[in-house]
Amino acid sequence: MASKLIGTAPHEAENPYELSIRQAFDALESKLRPPFALTVPNPQEYMQLNRAILYGVLCEPHFAKVHIKHLHAIVTDGYALFVSLLVKVVKELYVKLFDSVKNQLIWVTKEMINVSAVGFDGLLVSLLRQIVGGDFSDGNLWLCFELVCLFLGKWDCLLEEEPLVLSSALYTFLRLLADHCRLFTNSKLDVLKRLEIDFCIKMLREQFQLCLKMGRDLIRLLQDLVHVPVFRAIWKDLVLNPSEFKTPGFSDISQLYHLRTSSRYFLTRITPEMETQLRFLLTHVKLGSQKRYQAWFVKKFLFVPERETLIVDIIRFICCGHHPSNEIIQSDIIPRWAVIGWLLKSCQKNYVETNAKLALFYDCLFFDESVDNIMNIEPAMLLMVCSIPRYIDMTHTLLDFLFLLVDNYDVDRKDIIARGVKSAFATLVHKGVVQSLDVLVSCKTLSPYLKERLRKIQVLEVRVPNELHLLHISQHSMETFNLPSPTPCSETERQPARTGEYGLQIKSADEPIPVSDDLVIACRSSPNNGVTIESAVQNLGYLRNSNKLALSKTW
Repeated sequence: MASKLIGTAPHEAENPYELSIRQAFDALESKLRPPFALTVPNPQEYMQLNRAILYGVLCEPHFAKVHIKHLHAIVTDGYALFVSLLVKVVKELYVKLFDSVKNQLIWVTKEMINVSAVGFDGLLVSLLRQIVGGDFSDGNLWLCFELVCLFLGKWDCLLEEEPLVLSSALYTFLRLLADHCRLFTNSKLDVLKRLEIDFCIKMLREQFQLCLKMGRDLIRLLQDLVHVPVFRAIWKDLVLNPSEFKTPGFSDISQLYHLRTSSRYFLTRITPEMETQLRFLLTHVKLGSQKRYQAWFVKKFLFVPERETLIVDIIRFICCGHHPSNEIIQSDIIPRWAVIGWLLKSCQKNYVETNAKLALFYDCLFFDESVDNIMNIEPAMLLMVCSIPRYIDMTHTLLDFLFLLVDNYDVDRKDIIARGVKSAFATLVHKGVVQSLDVLVSCKTLSPYLKERLRKIQVLEVRVPNELHLLHISQHSMETFNLPSPTPCSETERQPARTGEYGLQIKSADEPIPVSDDLVIACRSSPNNGVTIESAVQNLGYLRNSNKLALSKTW
């Protein structure tokens, strides 16, 4: 019997999960019509009945209300099982669902919110993850529209029951707006953009305390929208009038700088299928054998120019959402820095490349060892070190970009950023990610200006015991939220790979990167292209001078 739930090609095998709920429906179909049995089902019967009702709700729209009433009558676990089954449908089957089934999925999600079902927040996050950045297809825009309408329509309920899910929605729609606002010729986006803006402004103006849960990446996302008038007003208040947000304890934008963003937010911009493929690449594929996997990934997820903005989300996820074990780090599996180098090489648009570099360095700018995780900044350092000497342009460009950020990202709080970068570099040396900064400073092909800037960092090199492991470094939770107080304003001989204090494999500065042609890191910028990079950074919309935003900068 053909599935009414998903569409499959003739050569595809049946999906085991779809088959299980379809078979449950077929077996119990006669019991899904009134009058319903009055007996209490045992655990196995309860499981099968939930599966059958789920299939009926999604595939029989004309009987959906009957099925939901049946569910209300039998539920004994606060709808936890039913919601978990729904989440699995979204994660495993969404891309193959028929359009009518997707409509029912949104409808039943609203029903679960109405009854405050256990786990409905996870269901909403799963749906948010199915929105693909840079995708302007009708199906993807439809899902954007339905979800933003849902969050606006169920605002009071969500605020009372699961307020944290609103911050996940804010992260998602701020990120999507950056893509949607760049497409000026698509009239069908106008209504959607208006709704997305309404939701984001409502959050920022009415629930700023929840917005703070997002941490420092809230600033990174807002700077992409500074050219939108309503967000320009938000920026002015953030910088000049923080009291406008009526949040006790919030008095300066630097407080956001000190809040690390939880990895759960980065996951909202990576689809489950994309996450699976990235984790497989970074867990099972050996360095030198990754070319066909990268080609497949591009063909699957980056096949149109508009999707190039996904690279920024992927880099942020790799840095902060995927931390390999010591066993993986010491193996010949392709390291994170190599994948990020390939992604940077793949950027075709200047603003995407700039945002991708910012995503790579963002935690370095505000690093605090007591709050931040060293694994978030490790790829940036290793990419710069391991690019010497063969791909010195990459090292030049990244260091130049980093120091340009230090000098210009927030002129009035330059000391905070300089201290963050210094702390990041010191921690990377302290933990054995690199033995010292000599690997960069002693490189003859690195410009004297960059060498001098590196020397000024004055990293204190401290050895740590071998028995310590990166894997055990504490990862701080965002569940306990405390707002911080505002802060006052010549090449060496080639050597074999060595192992750092924390078990990280460290290569000599002059050891070439053993990568395939597809991963060769070629940088379009020359070592002394400060003007070009500065122009790109200014396009971020957040270079300030004398307490004023560079609001005149546009894309």
